[in-house]
Amino acid sequence: MFLAVDVGNTQTTLGLFDDSGAFATGWRMATDATDTADMLHARLWGYFGKDGFSISDIDSAGVACVVPVLARAWRKCLSSIMGRKPHVVSPACDYGLEIAMPDPKQVGADRIANALAARTSYGSPVIVVDFGTATNIDVVDGRGAYRGGTISPGLMLSAETLFSRAAKLSSVPIEAPQTALGFDTETAMQSGLVIGAAVQAEGLVARIKAELGIEDAPVIGTGGLARTVGGATDLFDFIDPDLTLRGIYEMSLRVEGSAAADS
Repeated sequence: MFLAVDVGNTQTTLGLFDDSGAFATGWRMATDATDTADMLHARLWGYFGKDGFSISDIDSAGVACVVPVLARAWRKCLSSIMGRKPHVVSPACDYGLEIAMPDPKQVGADRIANALAARTSYGSPVIVVDFGTATNIDVVDGRGAYRGGTISPGLMLSAETLFSRAAKLSSVPIEAPQTALGFDTETAMQSGLVIGAAVQAEGLVARIKAELGIEDAPVIGTGGLARTVGGATDLFDFIDPDLTLRGIYEMSLRVEGSAAADS
């Protein structure tokens, strides 16, 4: 089986794929930069055992990581399980996706994974809005090339800043209110946070479509809060929570296939 690991700044998402490439199950865990390879191994053992799997079933793996110290820990952990190194997503690798930017090495691993998986699943052009620690918009143009996107503070990051800096505002459930006009403190904050995130995405996507002339591009929502924000907008053609993990899976297969062809 194949294990895809998407290490974000706040959460790490794990996806297990069977030998046919079907998504079998997934887990989420807090990202902790102090985790060692042994600690990650123990966490995997617990997740797999809880759902009736064995970590010995992992014969291939891929990691997309935005926390460099954890990339090393995950590489060591998975190498000890499989007896070989996992693939670590890098813009230096050729995944069959042209990165049409001045410095391709600046593109985050998760953004490459999103772009590739979106192009495979939905064609091109296509736009992905990923609601994580940061809200990322990634764009694949009509030629199938990655053209860039936007990065802004994520919904939870904005919420935590608001809760910690405004003494009279306490935390509220992160969900879409019925109306944009808040009628009390809770709904006013929900509107500003959730509907605000939706309106920001709508505006940025509209400008990007106009700039590139890709008005017909489908828009894909992904990330932990995509469904929440999706309840406040009709922007998204599809909500695809497993998009990044499928991208990691596809990228790893492409690299393995290329290596086998060269041997």
